[in-house]
This record gives sequence, structure tokens and C-alpha cells, in this order.
Amino acid sequence: MIVRKLIVVALTSLDGRVEGPGRNFMAMPADHSFDGYCAERLRTADTLLLGRATFDLFRGFWPSMAGHPEATADQREIARLDDAIEKVVVSDSLAAGRTAPWDDALIVPRAEAHARIAALKKEDGRDILVFGSNVLWNDLLRAGLVDELHVMVGPVALGGGTTLFDRDPQTGLRLLANRTFPGSGNVVLQYAVGT
Repeated sequence: MIVRKLIVVALTSLDGRVEGPGRNFMAMPADHSFDGYCAERLRTADTLLLGRATFDLFRGFWPSMAGHPEATADQREIARLDDAIEKVVVSDSLAAGRTAPWDDALIVPRAEAHARIAALKKEDGRDILVFGSNVLWNDLLRAGLVDELHVMVGPVALGGGTTLFDRDPQTGLRLLANRTFPGSGNVVLQYAVGT
């Protein structure tokens, strides 16, 4: 049986922060390489798995980028792919009918998340992606449900903010690949989890 991969894509500073002080994502090194890599990953997936905060951020930002005159080609593609992809949101506070403009999003209560995601991984399909959603994917990592971590490390030290791992991940990681991007100081480190 082929099991779908659950892949986490995270952007981090050199000192391991996924948000700057005050939960400031704008402090992150999110240049053209990050948008390009996210679009590339979305092309390999058919499910986007998000926590509540990231879902709210995405639905408030990405739909408007589809036709935004200043959006890059990668941003327009991300907007189009985000709109089309199946979206699963793990949340106890998000109510059905309150997910516009993505009214087709499936809401999964936190208590059911491990079982529902394990079942989702066994279904036919392509990759399941997690962007942002640090609390969610750290929990899934501890539960043994994450297959790969794709960590984009940027050339900035923030000195404070939210850390990549919310506590000791207690799992082995095996480097699969690393990649640099022309015109960017960012590097992607792709790890297999648990090996």
C-alpha cells in the first residue's frame, strides 16, 4: 500500500525562529525563493493541512493575490493552487460556514486530528502539505505523522520569537537534499523524519 507523504514546509531564521518577536512574520526572510518553493511544493500536492491561525491568515491574503497587479507570477500561482486544493483545518473554534472564501474547507476537531490525518494519509492521492501551523505540525511530528520536514533557512538572526520546534522533537532526521536559489541567501534543507 502506498502511503501519502505529509510534508511540512517551514521558513526559519538562522537562529531557528519561524516568527519574530510579537509573532511578526514580516521579520522572516520570505523572498522570491520562498514563494517559488511554496508554489513548487503545491504542484506536488492535493491537500493543504492548516491550523486555525494559518488558515485565517491564508484566506485573508491569498485569494486577493490571484489578480493583484503587483503580485509575482509565483504569488499568482500560489493563490490559484491554494484556491483549488483540498483544505483541511484542525480547529476547535472554527465553525462550518465561517471559512469564506474557502467554504469547501474541512474542519477537524483537535481531538480527532491524529486519527483523521492518519486515515487521510492512507487514501489515494498526492502529498499533504503543511505551511506555517507550527503548533499543529509539532504535535503531528510527536505523533509520528510527519514524513518530511522542508526547512528553508534564511540569513537573518531574530534573537526572539517563536521557535521552529516547540520542544524537543525526539525524532531522528535524515538529510534528503539541500538546495540554494539564485539571488537569495536562503537554503532549503529537506529531511526525512524518523530515520
